[in-house]
Amino acid sequence: MAAPKKGRSASAQSRPGRSLALILIAIAALTGGMFLSGHPTPRLGIDLAGGTSITLEAKNEPGQPNAINKTNMDTAVDIMNRRVNGLGVSEAEVQTQGDRNIIVNIPKGTNSKQAREQVGTTAKLYFRPVLTTEVSGPGAKASPSPSSSSSNKATDKATDKATSSSSATPTASATSQGRAVSDALKADTTPSATGSASTSPSSSASPSASSSVDPGTAKLQAQYAALDCTDKAVRATAGDGVKPSDPTVACGQNSSGQWQKYILGPAEVSGTDIKKAAAVYDTQSAAGWKVTMDFTSGGSKKFAAITGKLAQNQSPQNQFAIVLDGEVVSDPYVNQALTGGNAEISGSFSQTEAQDLANMLKYGALPLTFKEASVTTVTAALGGEQLHAGLIAGAIGLGLVVIYLVVYYRGLSLIAIASLMVSAVLTYVIMSLLGPTIGFALNLPAVCGAIVAIGITADSFIVFFERIRDEIREGRTLRPAVERAWPRARRTILVSDFVSFLAAAVLFIVTVGKVQGFAFTLGLTTLLDVVVVFFFTKPLMTILARRKFFSSGHSWSGLDPKRLGAQPPLRRTRRASAPVDTKEA
Repeated sequence: MAAPKKGRSASAQSRPGRSLALILIAIAALTGGMFLSGHPTPRLGIDLAGGTSITLEAKNEPGQPNAINKTNMDTAVDIMNRRVNGLGVSEAEVQTQGDRNIIVNIPKGTNSKQAREQVGTTAKLYFRPVLTTEVSGPGAKASPSPSSSSSNKATDKATDKATSSSSATPTASATSQGRAVSDALKADTTPSATGSASTSPSSSASPSASSSVDPGTAKLQAQYAALDCTDKAVRATAGDGVKPSDPTVACGQNSSGQWQKYILGPAEVSGTDIKKAAAVYDTQSAAGWKVTMDFTSGGSKKFAAITGKLAQNQSPQNQFAIVLDGEVVSDPYVNQALTGGNAEISGSFSQTEAQDLANMLKYGALPLTFKEASVTTVTAALGGEQLHAGLIAGAIGLGLVVIYLVVYYRGLSLIAIASLMVSAVLTYVIMSLLGPTIGFALNLPAVCGAIVAIGITADSFIVFFERIRDEIREGRTLRPAVERAWPRARRTILVSDFVSFLAAAVLFIVTVGKVQGFAFTLGLTTLLDVVVVFFFTKPLMTILARRKFFSSGHSWSGLDPKRLGAQPPLRRTRRASAPVDTKEA
């Protein structure tokens, strides 16, 4: 059994060119992909390339004069940071300034409009029952029937993850108030110019009912009639100042891009009742993307109550509106009480739509209301100077490392320098590709992480070279010395790189913003160090060990046995036998 094993080992040693070819092909493919993607340079962070700085001012909500405190501000910062960085390492900065301001810095190259919408969505999230809705705007048909009007997502449906047939008893106060608003709308509706009437499918309006409408309902009805959701200024003020316990008007876009206007009942569930939300793809039924929600124990009871109540009604009064910043972001319908503590919203979602809705559900419950105080453009002049100084420092450090390698390792330094160049090319190309892929932005701390990685990579080469030199000191020739040194060096390199990667991973998890950029770069370069040592340094060393310059122990090869104090090879000698006396006694 020994012979085949030696044969396989010899075969593996005699074909190091395969590993070199593999890594060179990978570099060529990644470089080609970088140029084909149209991003030949890494995306820079706000401190290097400039960007947009948004100042948000916290406002006390009605009835909560002491809402602005350190705890709520820290929570708001955490939520906003997750919103703008939720889809990748976009390196946006979110931090407090004073006791009531939050500064959000968005680097150039990020979709600043989308990011502004994300951080600007600062109102609390509420689930409200839909009382009536219709298409809004001058081009819309006047007063269509609520049962036939399109909704924000006409096919959206809320269901239990595990279907349940049990129902919940609706609360009397919410039901009576909702019916009062609905009945008032039915009673006071008059035919439009086109002759159509907005009536409930379940009952008709009473001509005399308008006289019994209370002032609050009449005011709400007037607001609804005058509401033009195609006007941005009108949308921004729809429902302002309304308490969660009161009915309100709101706007939202349907799947056709048209604006809908709504009358909504009192809030039954708030964003703080949602424990978790996520966008998932339905692989079982191939129904496409959907949004899953898990509620807290208190939220589960509230959600069961509202869905049990809505399931008894007809469209559109079997829908609940998810309202954020006074805008309806989704209005799914239900046909049964959802009592399992979780639910799914399914419909004609694209991946982006499902992820956006899940993001709003997950991070929509900010503890404060924020007003956009200012938006300014940030220049990269200061960051550019710091980058220039950092690159000079990095170049000096790299030069010192190269000088040390040349002086101490001589010919072996060529292998180390070539490995450093391969590592640098891989790092640059991958960083360029990660910009458009996950939103990675290179900032000053990330550059520091790359500079620190030079030492980590050089350390791996030194470990390998010193193991080879130790084998030569013991009297072995170069080729067997390389193969005997590699298993020991490999173990040390892996342990060292694992510790560095673990530190980078912990730092990335527990920090935000710029420090995450440092941790991400450090972790990436640590992984690349393993790749380069295994697929480039070791095979290259195996090939050069066959060359006379290195194998003969040339004085400039760095492997001269005399300089290393090598012992002469151990040789077996036959022990001399004791003299035998042949004389006869």
